[in-house]
Amino acid sequence: MGQPADDRTASPSRTPRLFPMLLALAAGLVAVDQLTKWWAVAALTGRAPIDVIGELLRLRLTYNPGAAFSLGTEYTWVLTLFAAVAVVVIAYVARRVASRAWAVGFGLMLGGAFTHLLDRLFREPGFARGHVVDFIDYGPFVGNVADIALVVGVALIIVLNLRNIPMNGPAAEATPA
Repeated sequence: MGQPADDRTASPSRTPRLFPMLLALAAGLVAVDQLTKWWAVAALTGRAPIDVIGELLRLRLTYNPGAAFSLGTEYTWVLTLFAAVAVVVIAYVARRVASRAWAVGFGLMLGGAFTHLLDRLFREPGFARGHVVDFIDYGPFVGNVADIALVVGVALIIVLNLRNIPMNGPAAEATPA
């Protein structure tokens, strides 16, 4: 007979479905991030910041050559290498995921890292030295859709780790011998 409907243990047939879902989430994120950056460049270039929620949330176009908080602005090429390594490592590790929550976390991280890699490779001032387009100004930070996805993805992975939820799905209950 088949497995009961409420059996939440990871089965081999479930694992292959999650990796394509993870890749689809990452691809969707890349598309949304790049489209919003295209919009931001077209709509916000040369404009004063646009208040969305007072000064708490604004739209303001900036180009970030560095990492978070504009750290390492002189080492854009190193950040490009770091993004490329992150994409490869996340994709490699994520192939084994058999938990939807882990797949979502890795999908958000993969999409965020990949779209930042695209910015570094193909935006001005040149190949592997490109600046990331940021336009969502929330207080002391300015970011983009990929930044939000990365933060949420990393936070989700941390929570899953703290709750001891394995990548291969919920732990199977002990079965009598």
